[in-house]
Amino acid sequence: MSLLYRSTRDLKANTIPASEAILKGLSSDGGLYVPTSIPKIDFDLSELLDFSYQELAFRVLRLFYTDFSESELRKCIENAYGDNFDTSLIAPLSFHDNNGYLELFHGPTIAFKDIALQLLPHLMTTAAKKNKLQKEIVILTATSGDTGKAAMDGFADVEGTKIIVFYPKDGVSFIQEQQMLTQKGKNTFIYAVDGNFDVAQTNVKRILNNDKLSQKLANGNYQFSSANSINIGRLFPQVVYYFYAYSQMVKQHKVSLGSAINFSVPTGNFGDILAGYYAQKMGLPINKLLCASNKNNVLTEFFNEGIYDKNRPFYVTSSPSMDILVSSNLERLLFYINNEDVQATIDLMTQLSNNGKYSISSEIKDSLSDFFAAFADEEQTANEISRIYKIDGSIIDPHTAVASYVARLYKEKYPDSTIPTVIVSTASPYKFPQSVLIGLHDSAAFETGFTALQALKNKSHVEFPSAIEQLLSKHNRRTKKVISSSDMKKAVEKILFTK
Repeated sequence: MSLLYRSTRDLKANTIPASEAILKGLSSDGGLYVPTSIPKIDFDLSELLDFSYQELAFRVLRLFYTDFSESELRKCIENAYGDNFDTSLIAPLSFHDNNGYLELFHGPTIAFKDIALQLLPHLMTTAAKKNKLQKEIVILTATSGDTGKAAMDGFADVEGTKIIVFYPKDGVSFIQEQQMLTQKGKNTFIYAVDGNFDVAQTNVKRILNNDKLSQKLANGNYQFSSANSINIGRLFPQVVYYFYAYSQMVKQHKVSLGSAINFSVPTGNFGDILAGYYAQKMGLPINKLLCASNKNNVLTEFFNEGIYDKNRPFYVTSSPSMDILVSSNLERLLFYINNEDVQATIDLMTQLSNNGKYSISSEIKDSLSDFFAAFADEEQTANEISRIYKIDGSIIDPHTAVASYVARLYKEKYPDSTIPTVIVSTASPYKFPQSVLIGLHDSAAFETGFTALQALKNKSHVEFPSAIEQLLSKHNRRTKKVISSSDMKKAVEKILFTK
């Protein structure tokens, strides 16, 4: 059965197949593509126990990408998940303080974005062939830290593509920036923007929806797309690891088959936790999705008060991938909780654009009962890193610490709950050595990034992943280029049209 996609802002409900939505990334009306219905899994939960990660990815993604043939989809998955991950499990589960920690940092850039961004280039090039696309695809992406490197790594030297990444010049960690600045690939370009992530993301969306520029691209044989989680090719591969986490919980006798579990998810742009929402609607037994925010706690207020207000101070924190005040993927959830009322979605997004805020009715807010939201400030995040280390010597990164802290808050609020919780661990601590060392009360936290890396290795007794080994052996190939946010469009045009 074919599954089609529509925009959250299209009143006419025009539909396109998955491959076309992947190529476009963002709808021309500014909305996000959603499936016309959320598919239910067509396998029994007991079968999960026998699936490899690759087989599970095929079983889940074939329900979303129905215009891909079985051989096409299997080939994409096979190419995405192999020796580029340092474990055949792809996303293993470990246990600390009676919680599961889903380790999503075993890919080439040691962050969870690898799970989707190792697959997206294969999906996109396959989609281009299916749609007989002759144009070169220009991937335009804003990053709060991890997407940039993971996207450039995935698309590096992929024929028929260029990728242009913008990141906040003072809003990523030292290691994140070094990873981006040492990325190989003649088709990869990167700029630091004089502004925060929200500024970069807003301008990327404006560029993607600039009709004049789009026509200029078409005349030059180019087409825009995106590698952010606004793209369904980025979003739905993340659904897979929720099912995989559940299968590991059952295999390790932490939960009985069919019983529900919770997931605590460090949340910024709302893509990762939205993938959990889709998994729940598909039939995965999820009790609560814990929306864990840092000091930029706009989502905490939304879920608890029914008010989304980006008019607040923006904080640069130890968990930079969550330093976001405009969570793009929340638009998809708004679409669903408003019973797929497109006009209601348009009205809310218009209010956000014009006034920087909107509110939902108490009735609509009540439909968010599957979520629990809370946040951790900087001190609480550092203390959580310290607490986990004291329990069993394990070291977690600041984003994981935020989710771990919020999971504790949830248990304090519902002390009678015996439902197991999985913390979604989104990055290796080696991506944020100085912030982690602050939590561990180590004076090396105030040393340079590379010195802090060695200190963290000595503390953790865990070998450097290959991504760090490669980083230490490289010299920066690029000079850091800083531009104003108003010059982002010019930068794109210079790359594409300067001979």
